[in-house]
Amino acid sequence: MKPLRMKFREALRMAFAAVRINKLRSSLTLVGIIAGVASVISVMTAISVVQGAIEQEMSVLGTTTFQVQKFPNGSFGNEEERRKILQRKPVTIENANAVRERVKSVDLVGAELWQGGVSASFRQEKTKGRLSVVGGTPEYPDNNTHYLDFGRNLSNEDVAVGRSVAVIGFAVAEQLFPFIDPLGQEMKVDGRDYEVIGVFAEKTSAIGGNFDNYILIPISRFQRAFGMREADGSIRSVNMTVRARSAELLGDAIEETRAVLRADRRVRPGAEDDFYYFTNDSMIKEVDNATAGVKLGAFLIGTIALVVAGIGIMNIMLVSVAERTREIGMRKALGAKRRDILWQFLLEAVLLCNVGGALGVGLGLALGNVLILFTSFEVSVPLDWAANGLVFCTAIGLIFGLWPALRAARLSPIEALNSE
Repeated sequence: MKPLRMKFREALRMAFAAVRINKLRSSLTLVGIIAGVASVISVMTAISVVQGAIEQEMSVLGTTTFQVQKFPNGSFGNEEERRKILQRKPVTIENANAVRERVKSVDLVGAELWQGGVSASFRQEKTKGRLSVVGGTPEYPDNNTHYLDFGRNLSNEDVAVGRSVAVIGFAVAEQLFPFIDPLGQEMKVDGRDYEVIGVFAEKTSAIGGNFDNYILIPISRFQRAFGMREADGSIRSVNMTVRARSAELLGDAIEETRAVLRADRRVRPGAEDDFYYFTNDSMIKEVDNATAGVKLGAFLIGTIALVVAGIGIMNIMLVSVAERTREIGMRKALGAKRRDILWQFLLEAVLLCNVGGALGVGLGLALGNVLILFTSFEVSVPLDWAANGLVFCTAIGLIFGLWPALRAARLSPIEALNSE
């Protein structure tokens, strides 16, 4: 009596032979599987490529830093919630100072004010497009993981006296100072003179961010130059960046900062915070939630395609059983048992599905990564979805190959041998 392992190996060999001999039938069977798997994998790969780029963009805060601001990091929600948020008090420099002085689990607390649509010039050179100006504190480079290439950073003294100094982005330096050292040069920002004291290292963006196309000036100088009111008349709100002393202390730093801010902003006990805070992880989670619907849709479409392909496999396998009736009868006459015939046809269906699944995964990965040909995105290979696709193909083969395999196994040897 043959061991189970030998019987499985023999059934697998015969399944390979059947697939190889019936090339046209096998090819027609594979088309549906390839299309179903490729549709899912290509969408998931494309989402993974874009999501990877977005997550990289969002990782500016580092693993130990979080940000506090008046507005949520995303949409406002419904109109009632929007009005409620707009009525909140702005986050202030004084709030940042309170956190800096009273929270012991943090080591850097920065404050930022932003102004977009600004132009800069040096002699005859002008920046292309519009820049952003950030009024900040010396903590800006560390808390935003955007460090200097050369020159110096803002100092506490620059902020205290409101010096007209600027640290410029790499792209700004290339546009305004293509042939000379920018350090010590006087440039104009929105018509006002600033001395260039430093240049940020290049930090390109895969999705069009302005990492290299902005200018940092002392927050005190920003208040004088651009005022403390937005274009709509509302008071500007500070973006506060807070760095915990270690990654392990991040949770404690967030809770201590919340407690200090609630006290400093006189939030009543039991009332919700009148500010928002977020970390890299919370921003990335929002992206995951935003793409969840697309992933679910792609999965459902792919599942429908695979089920349709599974029905096709079942029909083709039934035709195969009818065509190979005499072969089945001969095998049974030579001693093959029902389970041997069952295994042979089941393995044939599973093999077809997995060959199609592997081809579909390869095609899906290629199609999903087409985006990198037109962008600076990085290649992504979602191995979890590729593995899930192959597992799902195995399940399709087992489910839709079971009925043809049972029909083959139940054939009477005498009737099978007498069939034409």
